[in-house]
Amino acid sequence: MKLLKPLLLIAASLAAQTSAAIDINADANLTGAAPLPQFITGQQPAVQNNSGFDNTPPPMAPTVLSRMFGAQLFNGTSADSGATVGFNPGYILNPGDSVQIRLWGAFTFDGALQVDPKGNIFLPNVGPVKVAGVSNSQLNSLITAKVKEVYQANVSVYASLLQAQPVKVYVTGFVRSPGLYGGVTSDSLLNYLIKAGGVDADRGSYVDISVKRGNKVRSNVDLYDFLLNGKLGLAQFADGDTIVVGPRQHTFSVQGDVFNSYDFEFRNSSIPVTEALNWARPKPGATNITIIRQQGLAKRSEYYPIGTAAGRMLQDGDTLIVSTDRYAGTIQVRVEGAHSGEHAMILPYGSSMRAVLAKIRTNSMSQMDAIQLYRPSVALRQKEMLDLALRKLEEASLSAQSATKEEASLRMQEAQLVSRFVAKARTVVPKGEVILNPKDLDNVLLEDGDVISIPQKTSLVMVHGEVMFPNAVSWKKGLRPKDYIEMCGGLTQKSGNAKIIVIRQNGAAENAEDVDQLNAGDELMVLPKYESKNIEVTRGISTILYQLAVGAKVLLTI
Repeated sequence: MKLLKPLLLIAASLAAQTSAAIDINADANLTGAAPLPQFITGQQPAVQNNSGFDNTPPPMAPTVLSRMFGAQLFNGTSADSGATVGFNPGYILNPGDSVQIRLWGAFTFDGALQVDPKGNIFLPNVGPVKVAGVSNSQLNSLITAKVKEVYQANVSVYASLLQAQPVKVYVTGFVRSPGLYGGVTSDSLLNYLIKAGGVDADRGSYVDISVKRGNKVRSNVDLYDFLLNGKLGLAQFADGDTIVVGPRQHTFSVQGDVFNSYDFEFRNSSIPVTEALNWARPKPGATNITIIRQQGLAKRSEYYPIGTAAGRMLQDGDTLIVSTDRYAGTIQVRVEGAHSGEHAMILPYGSSMRAVLAKIRTNSMSQMDAIQLYRPSVALRQKEMLDLALRKLEEASLSAQSATKEEASLRMQEAQLVSRFVAKARTVVPKGEVILNPKDLDNVLLEDGDVISIPQKTSLVMVHGEVMFPNAVSWKKGLRPKDYIEMCGGLTQKSGNAKIIVIRQNGAAENAEDVDQLNAGDELMVLPKYESKNIEVTRGISTILYQLAVGAKVLLTI
């Protein structure tokens, strides 16, 4: 009894712990939280084929993309590891295969016949027919000839291979899961490699794979022949065959302007650069190659035109970089807006605005003293600067400290407001406008992709932003910015002391306080105001609003 009581206490404690663990998982599932780890292996259910052999696939490890050319064959989606559905014409029938026979006409028969150990099938009213050793392509004609020996007329024949003989094949060497795998004689080499988890991408060879029957090597397989040329030997497996994947051979790496940027494996100690380029497939326009050699302690580089690749060799561990080194011979410039000439011009590299102005055919509506220039590289830079300002604004709003609970609540609401503003601002695409000096247009150098816009003459002034009625107002000489704002109902109630800028027709921006009168075609932008106890947030929003108004002609509300 003295020993029984402690044992009962231990059992009760274990039961309580088990019950608690179950309760914890149950509660986690009920609340939508993730359950506690169960540490159960992710093996799939075993699959039995008709041979009774276990075809359970190996546990799938996390997929890690490899640079080795050939690893894509075994990334988990390259093929189904099940049996092959069809049969190649050269397949040789063996004992154990099943043949579907259909006879109709004077004599009717429909059934599946198995090839017996002697290599025959027994056809009713015809007798044994030897089919072992016959290729799949000859099967129908052989059966037809045997039937015609008995039924010379009025009997039609159809014969097809129904099921190949089940076999078990060893897969070993440098594969992820060596072992014995079941299939049928018509399964391809890839099927068995996939069942074994594929070639080990870190150690295995894709060019040195052998198929053995006993001590004799039946065939040697190079998977690069399949990947590059679509050639894969259609080996017919027998029970007990062995697939051996050899160790990694020599390798070189390819980078740059190629379609196949991979690490490649090769058999011999060196490989011609021309063959390496055929594997890598340089992109159209590639002009040069760089070979980085790392044999021994020294590292050196060689640089050649791609046309001189013949006769050069790559060694184990070399890196081949394909590049496109060419200079721009011409540039293309778009001309848009109010003109009557061509909308695209091809100019020599380094041309100035003078070459374009000489070809522009103006009309009565062309405003030549306010030419606008839009440049993609400038738009990209404007976008980068805008993103930088937005990141700083987010950091300032999220890092603000609060002294009281009420202030913390206000800070949180402000941060949410700033986040929504930042999300809207990130969708804005700057125009990339270059402000031109009308007196010095001839010296402006153009770039490929530039867009030159000839504004159209107008008699209007546009008023945007925080005014009661944003509108277009007829221009009148002598009116000041505040006069146009009054004509649009004045500033909104929240826009006292608002920042007002004037956008000239050529894209130049000026402070409205420094402008005495407007010109036809100018725009007035009344920027929205935002006040915060955080000076950095206020300054950041004001700066971004100004950038958007000038760089993208967009006014965002807070």
